[in-house]
Amino acid sequence: MNYRMLELIAPPETAKEARTFVEEEDVFGVWSDNLEDGCSILRILVDANRTEALTDELAEKFSHVEGFRIMLFEVEATLPQPKEEEDEKDSHEEQDESEGKSIGRISREELYSDVASGSELNTVFVGLVLLSTLVAGVGLVRDDVAVIIGAMVIAPLLGPNVSMALSVTLGDLDLGWQSLKTNVAGIVASLGLAFLMGLVMQVDLESQQLINKTNVNLGDITIALAAGSAGVLAYTRGVPAAIVGVMVAVALLPPLVNVGLLLGAGYTNLAIGSVILTTTNLICINLAGILTFLVQGIQPRSWWEVEKAKKATRIAIGIWVALLAILAIIIWYWNLSVNPL
Repeated sequence: MNYRMLELIAPPETAKEARTFVEEEDVFGVWSDNLEDGCSILRILVDANRTEALTDELAEKFSHVEGFRIMLFEVEATLPQPKEEEDEKDSHEEQDESEGKSIGRISREELYSDVASGSELNTVFVGLVLLSTLVAGVGLVRDDVAVIIGAMVIAPLLGPNVSMALSVTLGDLDLGWQSLKTNVAGIVASLGLAFLMGLVMQVDLESQQLINKTNVNLGDITIALAAGSAGVLAYTRGVPAAIVGVMVAVALLPPLVNVGLLLGAGYTNLAIGSVILTTTNLICINLAGILTFLVQGIQPRSWWEVEKAKKATRIAIGIWVALLAILAIIIWYWNLSVNPL
């Protein structure tokens, strides 16, 4: 079981009222203390699956109070191990399901913090993109699967793509623009370096890994959809992103690097196949990400933001599905032209 520690800071009267409210909820422990500045702190040990519901309720009741703040911390371990009565647990699970609360994932706020940090455009992100591009490019030219996998472990493009999907699901325009800028910067940096590598390196068309990234078929859509869903599930479950980052990188990094290598080496016709594959994968990953966030019950807290988010989600899904349908037709015709009957 995963635990979280909620720390609520507020005036003493508010903290006392919040403690009375929290003690009636399904929590493992509540502790309070007075701070030197006249405020009080309330510490609440709770199951990670319950943090979103509890923080929403506390924010709704006390967010108008001056000095109110909630902080969330991950608990690595606690002794003695908290015990929860089965009948109480079952009743709360039934209540959560009937109220449409999230089950089996971390809270919206924790998820947002994790995802937003991965969408930041900085020198570290660009450096990781360039390093992974170098390793992937060498692996493709040498036809070395192990080297290509090593490049994908870095998985720098996972963060901005997951954050793009979350921004649509929450209707967060600021996060959406930030994610888009980071994604474009990463793609341009990777493509530019791969192009230079194609100019100076001897690109051998006998490399099976390189040629494989120019062949596009409808099965690649399935792989990319699965990769996008896996990437989102990793974030919502609190799983280290590197575990599934490799799967997302399979769909993004190698074909993108392949485009630059082939263009730099002058193989324009072959590069078209890699361009189609890269574009298809980007669309599928974002579409699968949005749908997975929706299935996980991710939505804004306030009702007016929910309506805005629903509208943004409908528009985004419509655009992605339309683009995916167009690309599916292009892939079908491309395969016919490359491999005529």
